[in-house]
Amino acid sequence: MSRFENVPEISQSLDGKGLRVAIVAGRFNANVGEGLLGACVEELLARGVAASDILIAKVPGALEMPLTLQTLAQTEEYDALIALGAVIRGDTYHFEIVSNEMAAGITRVQLDWDIPVANGVLTTNTDEQAEIRMDVKGRECAQCAIEMANLLRTIRA
Repeated sequence: MSRFENVPEISQSLDGKGLRVAIVAGRFNANVGEGLLGACVEELLARGVAASDILIAKVPGALEMPLTLQTLAQTEEYDALIALGAVIRGDTYHFEIVSNEMAAGITRVQLDWDIPVANGVLTTNTDEQAEIRMDVKGRECAQCAIEMANLLRTIRA
């Protein structure tokens, strides 16, 4: 049902039944990465994505994510992808390089391969900030992946 007369509107769908989702998770800042991953998988399962339809691929860190996401996208086996990890500011410019290049690579995969990629790589100033955000962000990424996969299915139908 549309909120506006004579204006079609696609409704949000968080039903994960029948969707295939791959998660690329960084091992660097492992405590935060595992927290993100646990919350994300829990939410995918709670939303109806079958355990057998979830793949987890672990990578060393954030800069390895775009290539892994691209390779997964090329298989055309997944409805959505999720990137999870943490880049925590240190004392050097390295934080900016990793954060910017990782984000640009993830966006490029999404656009080049026509597949939704939920970016759950936290970029924070401190470990504490990352730990505070990891549970919520992991769940939000699962919801985003499901919603976008369903939205694109509806548009393409």
